[in-house]
Amino acid sequence: MSEPTHETKPTFWLTALLVRLKILASGELSHLLTVNRSKRPWHMPLIAAITISFPVFVGAYFGDLSSGIKASLGAMVVLNTPLAGKLPYRMVTVMAWGFAMSLCFALGLIVQQVPILKLPMFAVMAFGIVIFGRYYRQPPPAGLFIMMAGAIALFIPLPLEAIMPAMGLVMLGSGFAVVMALLYSLFLLATRPTTPTPTYQYEPDTLGESVIVAGFVSLALLITLVLDLPNPYWAAISCFLIIQGIHLRTVWIKQIHRLLGTVLGLGLASWMLALGLSIWGVAFTILIMMICIEMLVDRHYGLAVIFITPLTIFIAEYGSGLPISQQAYQTVIQARLFDTAIGCLVGLAGAVVMHSTNLRVPIRRMENWLLARFE
Repeated sequence: MSEPTHETKPTFWLTALLVRLKILASGELSHLLTVNRSKRPWHMPLIAAITISFPVFVGAYFGDLSSGIKASLGAMVVLNTPLAGKLPYRMVTVMAWGFAMSLCFALGLIVQQVPILKLPMFAVMAFGIVIFGRYYRQPPPAGLFIMMAGAIALFIPLPLEAIMPAMGLVMLGSGFAVVMALLYSLFLLATRPTTPTPTYQYEPDTLGESVIVAGFVSLALLITLVLDLPNPYWAAISCFLIIQGIHLRTVWIKQIHRLLGTVLGLGLASWMLALGLSIWGVAFTILIMMICIEMLVDRHYGLAVIFITPLTIFIAEYGSGLPISQQAYQTVIQARLFDTAIGCLVGLAGAVVMHSTNLRVPIRRMENWLLARFE
């Protein structure tokens, strides 16, 4: 092939650049549209959806939807049921996450009475949740719903006399999830080959990465607090979801998935809230959304976010017990989109910091020094 002449060089390089951009765009589009094969049993989404939505139906039956939704928040620990290991390991794991759920929700409700402590308490909760999930190498959702419970509790408007009943409802939901996890684990152990119980030891960078994740998640919350946005915890939750990618490319793809999924999910939420659903309609809607989420979450994250977005809005808004007007839910929709964008940007920045080789060395030195002091 002959060397391009002086006159054709600009055209040659422009063509080469366009070809490279086309290949890059094609590769990114392929990653965005790829639907993975599920690695979980087909009945896991059904069990999870039934467990989480059952308290909502109980609340609807007694005419107290907000109480049922608080209990369903505690029941979300069923999603942390391990699919490997012997029965004691599986149950201890679920009970540990159930305790964490109840503790974080209780601390959030107590600390909201002292507003200046909200951000420090959230940072402590975030660090504990992240390091627990990373040490035990928990698969998604890991501590997502525990963090969401603690964050919602910090900002949900509850009078002082309603704090203890709300704590009890979350604990009841967690207890129900433990019972369902026991029954489901017995079924799995009886119908599937027994897998070895995982063994864990401290992995390098666990402490340092946990500090980074908790720090950036808290930063996302701080930004929304400074901007005085409603429901500021959505930014922190979005940041937590984005920053935990294994590779920067994974983080980037998850960010695009979350932004596009949130936009579509907000449209779906706006339509459903405009319907003025009855309490039974809300209960059935939550059941259907949970089934869709659990069927899609390990296949295509972006599709799952389309249903995660309205589900979390339903939990926060109907769980507060306050009436939802036309103006109120439009405000919620707009704030949620803005909060998600902030959380994604902060999460991407945190992922860059976490995966930076220049920063990893000093962080690892500090971690080694700290661990040596406590040996």
